[in-house]
Amino acid sequence: MTTFEGSFSAPELGRARIALVVARFNDLITTRLLSGCLDCLTRHGIDTSRSSAQVDTVWVPGSLEISVVAQRLARSGRYQVIIALGAVIRGDTPHFDVVIAEVSRGVASVARDSGIPVIFGVLTTDTLQQALERAGIKSNLGWTYGLEALEMASLMATLPPSP
Repeated sequence: MTTFEGSFSAPELGRARIALVVARFNDLITTRLLSGCLDCLTRHGIDTSRSSAQVDTVWVPGSLEISVVAQRLARSGRYQVIIALGAVIRGDTPHFDVVIAEVSRGVASVARDSGIPVIFGVLTTDTLQQALERAGIKSNLGWTYGLEALEMASLMATLPPSP
């Protein structure tokens, strides 16, 4: 029996290219998620400087636009993993349900169709307070999304090629 697992310090991570797609809507939250994510990547040896050839960040208007940009980035063949960061906070209308259903379906579709892991880092909360807690007041899930991306990039590099 063969067991495949990702790592957070594998040699192939030093060459990994990572794309971050970040929603500008609710940027009070998404900039904190981005900061936590970049901190994680940096602490694990990924060059996140502005002149980096390893990490590209793409800003989109809102979470609904994440999927189409992630799809384009995945099709480019440049990236080993994509991280989608957004925040959808429930309001008084059913808009929340529509947006989150579409963005989650879209992100999953991009990953499935391209074979490139797309980390789903879109917060779905009932209140702004809950979003703030998940983006840094209590802990920063951006760090977790960065860690997931590293593990998936490493794991995908160890799996046998698809037919």
